Amino acid sequence: MNARTGDGLGARPEGEARKVLLVTVHPDPRSLTSSLAAFAAGHLRAAGHEVTVSDLYAMKWKAAVDADDFPGLAGDERLAVMAESGRATVAGTLTADVAAEQEKVRWADAVVVQFPVWWFGPPAILKGWFDRVFTAGFAYGPGLLPYSGGDSALAGRRALLSVTAGARATAFSDRGIHGSLADVLHPLQHGLFAFTGMEPLDPFAVYHANELPEERFEAAKTAYAARLDGLFTDAPVPYRTLTGGDYDHDMRLLPGVEEPGVSSLDLHVRARG
Repeated sequence: MNARTGDGLGARPEGEARKVLLVTVHPDPRSLTSSLAAFAAGHLRAAGHEVTVSDLYAMKWKAAVDADDFPGLAGDERLAVMAESGRATVAGTLTADVAAEQEKVRWADAVVVQFPVWWFGPPAILKGWFDRVFTAGFAYGPGLLPYSGGDSALAGRRALLSVTAGARATAFSDRGIHGSLADVLHPLQHGLFAFTGMEPLDPFAVYHANELPEERFEAAKTAYAARLDGLFTDAPVPYRTLTGGDYDHDMRLLPGVEEPGVSSLDLHVRARG
């Protein structure tokens, strides 16, 4: 069993204080994203939780993975990113900024990520945080099966994506022009959080965010507060696991496992009870 799962995170008494890493991403501290992040930090602290904030723009976070991330790499050596990140992680030679963020993730019982949806994905600086921090040997690697829940690298941690989007909510519906928000965020929800054993909750979203009058902002904070209150009690998205008997050796879903009428990315979510 992964060491993280042995501490009984899911069995702690309701209301017990937890540790939350809040990652916030916007270049303007006066933005809606920054306001929501500040609200989230204050609300969680008022509830008794310990909160650490990584404001990536304020930190001037380096987004691109390159040879500078691996001081032990010989100058004429080919950079195989996955292999080199694994070696540097095990050897303790990652750069100080990456090592510090990994310690925050290890410390946290939950990670809340606040960001605007830009071109149907996270801002580049946030993608770079994921690229550089979730290294081999830390988030995945030998002996740590992906999509396996308790045996994965970061098992036991909750994850909540809180996003703002300029489009209206109907544009992100099942028949909306942008596709469902669950599909848009699938690379993070399933490809990163579920892959590493974290437990992603359904995302929280504020739509039509380019023009948000005060009354809608107050309503958004009320709705966000309710989601933050359920950070450790709401049921996570029930993604299927590789070890649950639903996939074959080639990681393809077995025929007939899904509910009638289910298709596309929803195939990888178990029926909700």
